[in-house]
Parts: sequence; structure tokens; C-alpha cells
Amino acid sequence: MSELRAGLLGVGAMGRHHARVLREVEGVELVAIADPGGDPHGVAGGLDVLPDLDALLDVGIDMAVVAVPTQFHEDAALKLAAAGVHVLVEKPIAHSIEAGERMVEAFSERGLVGAVGHVERFNPALQELRRRLASGDLGEVYQIATRRQSNFPARIADVGVAKDLASHDIDLTAWVAQSEYASVFAQTTFKSGRNHEDMIAVTGRLTNDVIVSHLVNWLSPMKERVTVVSGDRGAYVADTATGDLTFFANGTIPLEWESVSTFRGVSEGDVTRYSFAKREPLRVEHEAFRDAVLGSPSDIVSLQQGLRTLVVVEGALESARSGLPIRFS
Repeated sequence: MSELRAGLLGVGAMGRHHARVLREVEGVELVAIADPGGDPHGVAGGLDVLPDLDALLDVGIDMAVVAVPTQFHEDAALKLAAAGVHVLVEKPIAHSIEAGERMVEAFSERGLVGAVGHVERFNPALQELRRRLASGDLGEVYQIATRRQSNFPARIADVGVAKDLASHDIDLTAWVAQSEYASVFAQTTFKSGRNHEDMIAVTGRLTNDVIVSHLVNWLSPMKERVTVVSGDRGAYVADTATGDLTFFANGTIPLEWESVSTFRGVSEGDVTRYSFAKREPLRVEHEAFRDAVLGSPSDIVSLQQGLRTLVVVEGALESARSGLPIRFS
């Protein structure tokens, strides 16, 4: 079987990682790279760095990764769709809901694979968490809370922390819970002198009645990537920075120290940190995209799912502006 010919548009901070992984994935050959800004990270290897998307298409490719600033996602994706090329576009799907809708329609009409790079879904801790929730190990799920905090990244210029980081948490929460968002309420701050928010706090509820919350910012001196899922048998804590998953079980042994028992409510049980295979999320994501292009079963984040995440993010930003909760149909 011949290899899929892949092209990469954009070799910036994220594009360089795509270039590396595309060279490692079996059944895929990276044949062309394009970036009008050149190759600042030296990832092209023996390939010429082409000036634009037109030059990339002239090479002849089956699939492409779009890792350019968000404002250019729509134009690139529509041109690639018109050329019959399958596309993995970095998150968020687009700069606006309307642009995302046009992308979904273009790929659907042509029967092409369109995917969005919500790479956290492929994190080993979250994949193991999703498997255990699907098996009913936690029982009824009550709440999903995420924290995603770090210092300001030099790579971001055209979107705020909601579209860049909170979109990860919104996507993974809906996926882990297998339920859409019913409502959100949010607050933002602007502390770094930019036009976009650098901190957002989101609360909400899913259609399956699970309560959710997301604390996301670029204003912290430490890096934190944590998802906590609480239910009637305890709580799972997934650390996506390390790929670790820990289960805190509700206690079954009665507490005899009355003041402690009264304070804690649910008693502490066993704590288990699971052992499982930990593969690089970006590589797993690319393998899923390859399989989808080949027509095999695959768990890609579809353009439709990426659009739904953007709708929720935009709803959160609108809530922050208006001071009112936003409900989704």
C-alpha cells in the first residue's frame, strides 16, 4: 500500500511538532511544507519551505495539517477542500462560528475528512478516564472540574485564553461525559494589556445534568493541567501534563473520630494511581487522522464537534460581556 502524501501549512510553535510526528507515523510521508515566514525552528530537513498554500497544493498531497494563526484557518481549509484534500486543522476550528459552519459544509459536501486538533482527547490519562467512566466504574457522575493555568505564551497573538486553552477543557469535558453543554456562565479579566482576555472562569451544566467548571488563565507562575471527575463512588483526578490518572475512592470504613467525620462528610477511602501505556497524544491524534482518511474506524475530533466547542466558547465570552448565563439549544 502506498503512503499518504501529507503537507504541512505553518511551522511555528505547534507546526514544528506536527512536522516531527508526521515523519514518524507509519503510512504517511511528509512531502511538502509551506510557511510564508520561513522555517524559524529548522524543521524542514531536506524539504524546501514553500511560500504559500498554492505552492503546497502544486506538489500534490492527499492530506494536510493546518497550523497557522486562527484567523487564516477558514481560507486555508476551504481551499484545501476545493482541491480534494483531507485536513486536520489546529484548534479552535475557526475565528468565528460562521466560518466554522462554512468549513463543516465544505468538507461534508465533498465527502472529505475534516478534523480539529483538540489533542487533549488523545492524552493517555483522559483516554483511560473515559474508558473507566464508560465501564461505570465511578457510578453516576456528579461534576467535572478542570484547571488549566500557566504563564503567558509568546506563540499566541490573535485569540484570547478562552479559544486557545479553555477550548481544550470544553471539548474534553463534553467528550469524557458524552454529553453536550446546556448552559454556561463566565467571567473574564484583561491584565496583560492585550485586546483579548487572559483569564476566564466558566461554570455550567451539561444536558445530562452534570455540573462543570473551568478555571483557565495565562497569569500563573506555575503550569497546571488537571481534570477532576466526581461521582457517587469517589473521584478521578487526571493530570494531563504527566499523563497520570488517580482514583480517590469513597471510604467504606466508618470513622470513629466524631469531629473529623462531621467535617469531612464522605470519608476517605483507598487512593489508586493506575498504570497504563502512555503514548504521545499528538502521535495518537495523527494516527487517528490517518485511519479516518483511509476509511478505517477512527476517533478523530470532527469539524462538527470542533464547531460545537467553538459555539460553547463563544457563549462563555458572550456571558462574560453581558453578565448573564447563556443557554444552548
